[in-house]
Amino acid sequence: MTEAPRSQFLSLHVLETLVAVLPVRDENGSPKSLVYGGVERHMITSQARRRAERVHARNRANAGVGALAGRSTGLRTREWALIAAKSLESEHGWDHEEAVRTARAVLEAVGLKFGDRAKKTVANLTKVLLFAPADTGARIASWIDGHAEELRTWRDGYLRAQQEAEKKNARKGRTKTETEHTEDGGSDKTTLPSLPKEHRDAVLLAIAPRDAIDIALYGRFLAEIADSPNVDGAVQSSHAFTVQEAEQVDDFYAAADDAKLQRKQNALDFLDAAADDAGAGMTGYQSLISGTFYRHAVLDRAQLHTNLRAAGMTEAEATETAVAAEKEFVNAFVEAFPEAKKNSTASTGSLPGLVLAFEGARPYNYAAAFQLPIDETPVAKKGEGPAGPAAVRRLLAHHTFVSQRRPDLTSARALAFDPQIDAVLRQEKAEGVANVMSIEELTQ
Repeated sequence: MTEAPRSQFLSLHVLETLVAVLPVRDENGSPKSLVYGGVERHMITSQARRRAERVHARNRANAGVGALAGRSTGLRTREWALIAAKSLESEHGWDHEEAVRTARAVLEAVGLKFGDRAKKTVANLTKVLLFAPADTGARIASWIDGHAEELRTWRDGYLRAQQEAEKKNARKGRTKTETEHTEDGGSDKTTLPSLPKEHRDAVLLAIAPRDAIDIALYGRFLAEIADSPNVDGAVQSSHAFTVQEAEQVDDFYAAADDAKLQRKQNALDFLDAAADDAGAGMTGYQSLISGTFYRHAVLDRAQLHTNLRAAGMTEAEATETAVAAEKEFVNAFVEAFPEAKKNSTASTGSLPGLVLAFEGARPYNYAAAFQLPIDETPVAKKGEGPAGPAAVRRLLAHHTFVSQRRPDLTSARALAFDPQIDAVLRQEKAEGVANVMSIEELTQ
């Protein structure tokens, strides 16, 4: 029996009810929001969700769990020079200061910009986050150690030229060093010795996406190095928003001072107890949000396959890996949750009320189903009732309407983690929607 051909796009839709949480904040520490359908809605940004999903999948792979167990994953950081230097120290016996100077010089000569050397906190950090395979630092360190003599000579010349450039610019009153990496000294600008091609190519290979599955899924963009490959992500994610109008609570909190309370409890007489300040140790406000959120993501299977082939996999390897990556992506989409305020709100214990999955020739975003905010007035008073079940009814009705007009949509699978939602699913009996019992069943 042959399997039916898989459509290019896997669309995922989630409805989840969250109570008194704050998974993402703006620069003022307040909940993020948007205006949609003429009313304000709470919003959880796609960036926060994508990072939670990516880290969730990476941690499972590194722990030997799930469809991507043991496979290569990526790390997004500004600390690649420090990571490479640490590997030079621990694996190859280099002195710490020399290891840091060399790793920074090599990466800088490749094209990455670093922070101000006068500021210790940022001196050895790149100015942008670089998403690269997790073993990038170790690979760079291994190459440097294997060509130590040549690279030490180059490094010393590079740093001398850099110091001369800074002195020259200081005399001319420039605020920034104007330098360029060239092979000759014919330019009017101060020139720095270029990193020899074989070393440059080795570093570019180390920071290339290679077989890191999460880079193939989520993509990366590196503008600083023109000849380092960027990757178009195979995953599209929308911002999550509440299906009803936003309501925010400013929670006043008071934190007790344990030592002060202990003194009061052990006071020998009334005067001793009263003498101590009776106030709390610290007070303040935190904003909390509640609501039923709709969010959506789509996986472009063709793009994922293209990214894996570009990483050097054979056709068979790319096909097998793409299936595994899809399973892990779906798992992360359902299971992962941003960790902000997780200890004070237990937000990461949340489960979606409903997950709807189906395939098509293009992505399908059902945000329009909630342009009119849900009115939670009881049904007896001509409202829609609680937002969770009401949103499920709307989503199913919207999907049925669209699928009747779009022949490319395959049969949908619906997974409920809430008994009320499960009851709605059974009651509605939406055409072409099959109820499933596990995350694995959401993807064919």
